[in-house]
Amino acid sequence: MSFNQIMPALGILVAIISAFVPLEWWPLILLAIGLVQGFGAPEEDTTTIVLVVVAAVAFPTIANSLDAIPVVGGYLNTIIDHFAIAIGGYAIAHLVWDLKNRIMPAAAD
Repeated sequence: MSFNQIMPALGILVAIISAFVPLEWWPLILLAIGLVQGFGAPEEDTTTIVLVVVAAVAFPTIANSLDAIPVVGGYLNTIIDHFAIAIGGYAIAHLVWDLKNRIMPAAAD
């Protein structure tokens, strides 16, 4: 498995665990996973970056409607909300890379 496969899988796994194991550090852990993935493997495709930013905003909104499902709705809401935190870290890393590239462009050959 490559880095680009391990990090999203780790984010999903930690988001699932966080729904069942109470710990106040879950958001920070998930944000760190997203930041590591974003800085470790920066995405070059602009469409994918836009998709990541939209997902970071839209997932929590969609997850809130899952509370209506009896028994499992709260857990699904928590899992998707926490996964959105990891996606948010990924999006923040890309925004930082973009700012860095705009402030300090690559040297022309």
